[in-house]
Amino acid sequence: MTDLPDKPTPPPGRSLDRAALERVLARASELQAGVGDATESMTEAQLVELGKEVGLSPEHVRQAIAEEATRVAVTEPEGVSSGVFGPTSAWAQRVITGSQADVLARIDRYMQSDESLRVRRRFTERVTWEASRDIVGSIKRGFGVGGRSYALARADEVGATVVPVDDARVLVRLDASFGGTRHRSVIGGGAIASAGLVGGGGLVTVAAMMPGSSMPIALVIGGVWAALGGAGFAAVAKSYRTNVARAQLALEQALDRLEHGEPPRNKSLFDVLTSAINR
Repeated sequence: MTDLPDKPTPPPGRSLDRAALERVLARASELQAGVGDATESMTEAQLVELGKEVGLSPEHVRQAIAEEATRVAVTEPEGVSSGVFGPTSAWAQRVITGSQADVLARIDRYMQSDESLRVRRRFTERVTWEASRDIVGSIKRGFGVGGRSYALARADEVGATVVPVDDARVLVRLDASFGGTRHRSVIGGGAIASAGLVGGGGLVTVAAMMPGSSMPIALVIGGVWAALGGAGFAAVAKSYRTNVARAQLALEQALDRLEHGEPPRNKSLFDVLTSAINR
């Protein structure tokens, strides 16, 4: 009887760089899911222990878990408008020292006092705001009180999600959505462009119907009219992109203030007046 061949021995140990390690773990997860014996969920402690086994520090695993908890899936609409006008949201995140409740309270104070926003919804881990509609907020934004642009007040909604990383730190994610604003900008810009095209075409048509009219001059005037419509459309798109870029900067500045604090500033005359009115 022929002896069965010995069971193949595993290849000698080899070292894998970081990129290869990530690919191997991702592929192993796919294979395990394919045979149907993968667990549907794991606790944070189990993930930390798994990370230790593959050489990942608990600190980085906990931060990755916190980032996953604050992740917001945003589907950007495709098409010409998306390419011309840009994204419908801005976001920024950072690990900040402090407790969840304390950091959320600090963000809330900042958004209401420095960005002229008011609370829209409040949850355990998340707070959302919208532009303040009272007279004080309108005056602050209209006159740029304090030298601020109040860029976040132009968003449809501003949100903050705070998730603990460990006993001393939290992950803060700030986001501002502009879906409705972009929709209105696309419609407004399209209306301006259409008016330019229709008006220019109308001038050429009228000139063609009038005896003795100069078609070359009519074509030039019609072309200028249409070009003005296109310029108006481009101006609307640029204004929208500028607002989103300013909101992105405002979110980063809010995180800077959370992380490093801000030197005390002298109150403006408007601050003094509004404080007196509120009292």
